[in-house]
Amino acid sequence: MTFPNNKLKALTFSYDDGVEQDRRLVKLFNQYHLKCTFNLNSGILDSSSQWEEQGVCIKHMDVPGLKELYQGHEIAVHSLTHPWLEKENLETIRHEILQDKINLQTIFDCSIQGMAYPYGTYDDRVIQVLKENNIKYARTTIDTENFDLQTNLLELKATCHHNNKNLMQLAKEFVAMNPTEQKIFYVWGHSYEFDVDKNWDVIENFCAFMSGRDDIFYGTNSEVLL
Repeated sequence: MTFPNNKLKALTFSYDDGVEQDRRLVKLFNQYHLKCTFNLNSGILDSSSQWEEQGVCIKHMDVPGLKELYQGHEIAVHSLTHPWLEKENLETIRHEILQDKINLQTIFDCSIQGMAYPYGTYDDRVIQVLKENNIKYARTTIDTENFDLQTNLLELKATCHHNNKNLMQLAKEFVAMNPTEQKIFYVWGHSYEFDVDKNWDVIENFCAFMSGRDDIFYGTNSEVLL
């Protein structure tokens, strides 16, 4: 991957599950001209699929209108129904990944290239199924707290979750860098966490600080990684 205009720094985001709070997050990203990859479970994209966490109602979104909502961002696989994939038999693993990819490509009329592992967990069988289905990258839930390029994109680690206590320190370090080789700042999370933790200011402040910089390429996961 070569970033546009010979830039050596890139910022990308990855958010999971396709819940109602994504609406506010997409609006925020659009406001600051940032791009995100949203990882969706097509088998439970239905507002009747919901749960409560610390008094906050979290519900998946219905399919109608999602193509327009996520326009300009990337859609990626997150499995059909969000199971612990490594606990399933091989037939179920294949169905969970392939059917989610097929469904998402139909809903969004796009080519799906990536994935985020549900719960961040996987095994060798899961990775082999990704290869069989031409999934080129898959994100774990492990933070590196660095910006180095990775060679194994099917066990991709992010720089940090948005709740990482070092988020803004890392942001300042990234902005100050004048690298001689490509560097990536990769942030992940779930949009509902901002409601549960009552900390939308964390992502708003981060976006405001990171946006509009001439030496940073702002792209989706595929645009940055592939």
